[in-house]
Amino acid sequence: MSKLIRKAVFPVAGLGTRFLPATKAVPKEMMTVVDRPALQYVVDEAKAAGIEHFIFVTGRGKEVIENHFDMAYELEATLLARAKTAALEELRAERPAAGTTSFTRQQEPLGLGHAVWCARDIVGDEPFAVLLPDMLMKHTTPCLKSMVDAYATTGGNILSLEECDPAQTSSYGVVAVGKKFSDDVMEVKGMVEKPKPADAPSNLFISGRYILQPKIFELLATQQRGAGNEIQLTDSMLRLLAEQPFFGVRFRGTTYDTGTKLGFLKANIAYALERKDIDPDIVGELKSAFGA
Repeated sequence: MSKLIRKAVFPVAGLGTRFLPATKAVPKEMMTVVDRPALQYVVDEAKAAGIEHFIFVTGRGKEVIENHFDMAYELEATLLARAKTAALEELRAERPAAGTTSFTRQQEPLGLGHAVWCARDIVGDEPFAVLLPDMLMKHTTPCLKSMVDAYATTGGNILSLEECDPAQTSSYGVVAVGKKFSDDVMEVKGMVEKPKPADAPSNLFISGRYILQPKIFELLATQQRGAGNEIQLTDSMLRLLAEQPFFGVRFRGTTYDTGTKLGFLKANIAYALERKDIDPDIVGELKSAFGA
């Protein structure tokens, strides 16, 4: 029987240079989508999948992330004194329970693989999830929940997959698939980084969510630097693929890459349109701005 997925790693050490000067003092993960930090949506996705321990791999200037997931005594006391019950209850509901968060420093910007490796002692000898904080994945069933459900049947290592235009495969890490267990769960037989359309084994690409076995840490420890002179997680996953099974779960929702300006703006619009407290106003503004 497969071990439960209890822990999740959030690599949040990036500098966010695409959003300067906003990210000079504010971590990109804490920039707000409507009125909540982008990172909060990703943590909520992990909670919905049954994650019990949240591991943040941070860097210098990211202390605000730790503060966000801590208790704000003065703020809560002020809200209580002013009888702002709804706001107080929302804060308390989003705060992780004591002892369920861990923070470790990456120290050097050596890539995603290195960031994941930095969490090795906290994760220990058990399977774990990795969620890229830039990717907001919107669906009635959270992406990681679908992956955890599939893992209960398949075990092994799990990747979230999405379809792209076959002509755009050179922009993604694309997988080769084998046996299909359902329309959305399949065996992964290979991974190719940014293949030309003529050479791509499929149009399914890896989209920012992973469930990995702890063996990956051993491989990351000896991984040579790859693209960008960084330690790439994909390179170690390819080595792990030779030893352990990999499976893919197709995500059929919408993904917003908040690491790009366009993706960030799209996410704000999409999440705002879902909010009953502001929906009529934002629709009117959009119609006015675009002449719809």
